[in-house]
Amino acid sequence: MKTNNLTRRKFIRDTSTGTAATVLTGSIPLFGRPGHGTASRLAINGGAPVREVEWIKWPIWDREAEESMLKVLRSGNWYRGDGDVCSKFEKKYAELIGAKRALATASGTTALITAMEVLGVDAGDEVIISPYTFIATYNVVLNARALPVFADTNPETFLLDPDTIEEKINERTTALIPVHIFGLPADMKRINNIAKKHDLAVIEDACQAWLAEFEGKSCGTMGDLGTFSFQATKHIPSGEGGAVVGNDDVLMDRCYSYHNCGRPYGESMRGMGQNCIRGSNKRMTELQAVILLSQMERVVADTEKRIKNARYLDSRLKEIPGIVPCKLEKGATRAVYHLYPFRYQKEHFDGLSREKFMAALNAEGIPNYSAYGKQYFDGLMEDALGSRGYKRLYSQQRLKQYRDELHHLPGNDQLTEEAVTFFQFMLLGEKEDMDHIVHAIQKIYENREQLL
Repeated sequence: MKTNNLTRRKFIRDTSTGTAATVLTGSIPLFGRPGHGTASRLAINGGAPVREVEWIKWPIWDREAEESMLKVLRSGNWYRGDGDVCSKFEKKYAELIGAKRALATASGTTALITAMEVLGVDAGDEVIISPYTFIATYNVVLNARALPVFADTNPETFLLDPDTIEEKINERTTALIPVHIFGLPADMKRINNIAKKHDLAVIEDACQAWLAEFEGKSCGTMGDLGTFSFQATKHIPSGEGGAVVGNDDVLMDRCYSYHNCGRPYGESMRGMGQNCIRGSNKRMTELQAVILLSQMERVVADTEKRIKNARYLDSRLKEIPGIVPCKLEKGATRAVYHLYPFRYQKEHFDGLSREKFMAALNAEGIPNYSAYGKQYFDGLMEDALGSRGYKRLYSQQRLKQYRDELHHLPGNDQLTEEAVTFFQFMLLGEKEDMDHIVHAIQKIYENREQLL
């Protein structure tokens, strides 16, 4: 192939049916022209699907954990103030991710609220966040009566683009919230350098990034505070649940105090009044904690399996025109794949819309999800910006400028039109299951004319 200056991709594309591609891939042809190669009737049009077996159900309950669950139930100590299971979980989780301390909370959202409160985000402030994230990252800023200011997304990495942060900073900016979306590590080195330069707090939204690493350090441990979620779809689920982690005892003491109705906690708050700071109830229950503890032994092995399968998918899918796996940030040493993401470029499928591609893929037995859209146009921004409070806190000129800026996020706009993801439980399958994914996409590519 070298003597003819042909790339591997071009060689397979330009070679007629099957033989050369089979030699190169050791399986069915990677792709071909419409009506060639693995041509067959698509499942969405009544053909046989590539996959007819069910995927792994999630969450997975370990029957061996039932005894410990019953022990807590029978004890009647369901509130953390009466038991010790939350404390045990906090110690074990901190050890797992390499943080000095962890605080269990009712949810990932309440973890973010706690971190923002302790780091001083207040009404009238501005907080720079990624627009490509679960809506909770927006909501916690809006509920603090602050302004969530969007730096743009790098569509190649699915992450906050550090090059777009500084242009968003002004005299009201108090914090940065980088999001390690899908368990993909954001560039914390550059983000922390920008924060230090402008004296900004950093709250890592690591709600989907348990055991992810950047430059060998766990996501959630590199900012001032980090936050995690244990909602039912997560890698360590308890239905609902979350955690704040940190290495600063003073900050963590105040996190505990805030989440426990403002009661003082720890050496740094010794001698203070009974309710010394404005607080709330963000506590985790003992029942949530015992469910989490039951899964701590399996999470490392599950993580390694997801990584192995994600890397295999990367190696296979990148050979299909129009299928672009995400690019990890330079310095990302471990991505953990809460969702497995790629970009679908319809021009390589003769203009077939993403929606039709996804429907066809689902019909082949491969469930998929488009993830996040342009949520800032869903109505919640106008609900906030048009409120009496925001009109008091921000000038008419600033609110107009903010609305205008929502229309200038080209990287995020591109990603929201191209992103397709697979669910994390699919990555707990075997190599044969990953091949089903690859073959289904191959089948759609080679028979795309059936959908046009």
